[in-house]
Amino acid sequence: MFYVMIAVFVAGYMMIALEHPLRVNKAASALLLGVIMWTLFALGNPLALPDYSPARAYLEANPGSTFISWVTHVALIHHLGEIAEILFFLLGAMTIVELVDNHGGFGIITSRIKTTRKAPLLWIISIITFFMSAVLDNLTTSIVMVALLRKLIDSRRDRWIFGGMVIIAANAGGAWSPIGDVTTIMLWVGNKVSAAEIIHALFLPSIVSLAIPLVMLSLTMKGSVSRPEKDEARRRIELKIWERNLIFFLGVGFLLFVPVFKTITHLPPYLGVLGGLSILWMVTEVMNARRPEFESGQLSVSAMLRKIDTPSILFFLGILVAVAAMQTCGQLMALSRGLETIPLEEPNKYYLITVIMGVLSSIVDNVPLVAGAMGMYSFPMDHYFWEFTAYAAGTGGSILIIGSAAGVAVMGMEKIDFIWYLKHITLLALAGYLAGCGVFVLEQMIF
Repeated sequence: MFYVMIAVFVAGYMMIALEHPLRVNKAASALLLGVIMWTLFALGNPLALPDYSPARAYLEANPGSTFISWVTHVALIHHLGEIAEILFFLLGAMTIVELVDNHGGFGIITSRIKTTRKAPLLWIISIITFFMSAVLDNLTTSIVMVALLRKLIDSRRDRWIFGGMVIIAANAGGAWSPIGDVTTIMLWVGNKVSAAEIIHALFLPSIVSLAIPLVMLSLTMKGSVSRPEKDEARRRIELKIWERNLIFFLGVGFLLFVPVFKTITHLPPYLGVLGGLSILWMVTEVMNARRPEFESGQLSVSAMLRKIDTPSILFFLGILVAVAAMQTCGQLMALSRGLETIPLEEPNKYYLITVIMGVLSSIVDNVPLVAGAMGMYSFPMDHYFWEFTAYAAGTGGSILIIGSAAGVAVMGMEKIDFIWYLKHITLLALAGYLAGCGVFVLEQMIF
């Protein structure tokens, strides 16, 4: 079953990539893939698993336990808990952004962006995304920026181009900040990197990983974008300036508070997001209580929850469940061990391993890859390997649209096609990723 699961994962991945030609929603393919992967794992022979498989190790340490009971009551529940944290965070953040958007809050930003020329606008959006991602995180930032793009650009195809750059900028901005990406948070909390050192080591490579695709793309962009017209439902609802500003600053403030909440309480970020959503829910209910029923219904959180893209959340669930099966069975550990056999001397060996790991993070979730690296290596804190791993795992996910949480969020919100992204954005992201890798290695050689 070990190799059958790999074959099934590749087949499922192809179904997701060929969503439009097959006319099968990617969420359905991802969910089916996740179910089949765990079914194959549960029906397989645990004694045939490699020695380093987590399942084999558990059974040897607990001879009284059965394999199927461990799969259903330990492994699956453990992974489902981690996945649920991401999904509830995504649900809460998307609802807050929709609420701010529906109250016209983003007009505070869009009214200050006067240019409609494509190239300057691309630079403005990318720079805002890069620095916002470092303060928030790449997932939340991508959700906020897609909402802004819908206010600035009417053409769907133009929004796809800008959305591709939002993914690259969000992942690049998250890589150099200790709270900008889930993998940097893992390394930071695990005492592999310090906040000051990761900023110092990765800021320039991250800038380069954004600048290269940004320059390449802006040279080909001509003309201007057209602003979308306000929809009729929004025109009928008159909102006072103080109401729009209140919801905007509360919504953005709660999103900015999430990393602070996590630092102070050490609780998962999704609790901070859900706490902010609950307060915002109460505020909007009180604020809109005197409005006619039609208007209050349009502006309520209940209406926002109906607008949330549920298929995208289910797609995320399916992908993460499938990857969790490979992590539990041991395929990802086998991959890490295979990379370790590369016949090169240090530091070139670990430079190459990290570069490959970054490319793989665009195919397989970067969290188990980084977790595997943390379990295999015992380098000291702020070692170049950990810093390079943070960069590679963060920015490498931009190479494919489903390689990062930011990419999945933008893909779901804007319905971007996997093949379209592969044709138009992948080479740009790969060029920026490799250029940033080169800058990091050059920094290490000089300093």
